[in-house]
Amino acid sequence: MSASLDDGWSRDRVARFAGGAFLAFILTSVLASTLGDIELSSADSLYESITTNTAMFRLGLVSSLLSAFLFLLAAWGLYVLLRPVNRHLALLFLLLNAVGVAIQCASMLPLISVMLQGDQASHLQAYSAEQLTGLAYLSIGVYKTVFVTAQLFYSAWLFPLGYLVYKSGFLPRFLGVLLILDGIANLFWFLRALLLPDYPALNYPGWAISFIAEVGLALWLLIKGAKARPGADQPA
Repeated sequence: MSASLDDGWSRDRVARFAGGAFLAFILTSVLASTLGDIELSSADSLYESITTNTAMFRLGLVSSLLSAFLFLLAAWGLYVLLRPVNRHLALLFLLLNAVGVAIQCASMLPLISVMLQGDQASHLQAYSAEQLTGLAYLSIGVYKTVFVTAQLFYSAWLFPLGYLVYKSGFLPRFLGVLLILDGIANLFWFLRALLLPDYPALNYPGWAISFIAEVGLALWLLIKGAKARPGADQPA
């Protein structure tokens, strides 16, 4: 039997909403990277996408912004689901996620400026092609730095989230452990990108952990819902 939350919502219903939003966030993020070379691409491939395939880049940009919105929806669903376990920690991870989403959305502004350089109405005709290319690469560098900054908050939100999943009594504890490891991996990404920018391959093991943790959580919530385990500890 599915428990009800404080406002009368079914816990299973909220869990499946959060899982669906989380899975949609992951898929739109992949779409943004595939269509517009946004997020994990190199500066060269991103510049080429913006300047030679503007229509696909625009679709990728829309997908990236949509993914940020879906991520916030997923965090809200998880907040509603997990606040009976600990209201303060649930609010903490929701706020950390919201700050990360805001920074991620702000990071798109330099990319929009690069896209607009090709607009005849942008009044940039006084600049040479070399100068415009330099400005474009500078904007792309700003985008990548700001996007990486969002990972600090995206790592931080995973620690209270993982703890609450572990303590919930209606979600498997291994998912909580994976989410905490995911938080460590994202924190390492943030530090590596700023301190060791020439070694991107160091992130690969962490990205594998993140994929397993986040896809695993999304699929579990969407398919299995949130049912109390027999003999599980009840939230305090």
